[in-house]
Amino acid sequence: MNVYDFDDTIYDGDSSLDFFLNYFKKDPSLLKYVPAVMKIMIDYRRTKIRFDDMIAQYGPIFEEYVRTKMPDPYALVKEFWDKNEHKIKPFYRELQKEDDLIITASPYFQIQEICKRIGVKHLLATELDLETGKFGRGCFREKKIEFFREAYPDGVIDDFYTDSMNDKFLFPYAKRVFMVKGNKIRQIK
Repeated sequence: MNVYDFDDTIYDGDSSLDFFLNYFKKDPSLLKYVPAVMKIMIDYRRTKIRFDDMIAQYGPIFEEYVRTKMPDPYALVKEFWDKNEHKIKPFYRELQKEDDLIITASPYFQIQEICKRIGVKHLLATELDLETGKFGRGCFREKKIEFFREAYPDGVIDDFYTDSMNDKFLFPYAKRVFMVKGNKIRQIK
């Protein structure tokens, strides 16, 4: 089984940030959240804050917004991927296998659509209840191991692809590890 992180690994960019910015075009009232969301996302990517801290900081705002102003999140996701599917990096299609797994901190509801489109059948991602806007378990850093072991107790990772040392917790579980920077891939284990 080959396992891939998603954002900045097989997707060119941060899909959650792109989704937010795409939706911002539909609802300019989100402007007031842009500085806070950008800071939180950057702090998380630089490991200055934990995923749980990120959710604690902007989770309540997101919950309220989803419950009151987001009419059909699934339609928004489909529209988003109609515009952004081209950002799946070409190397992934060259390496893709039937049993690939994507494991990501991005929300499941957001990533499941692109997985269907590109033929990925296995996805582990952050839980989010779209009825309430509440985040469940986050699939990030060391938590990715828990998600993986629960879903695949005897699973073996042949090749693991990531863009970040944030995923170092999965390295011991992989036979080979590849670091992805842009379209360049370098084996590090």
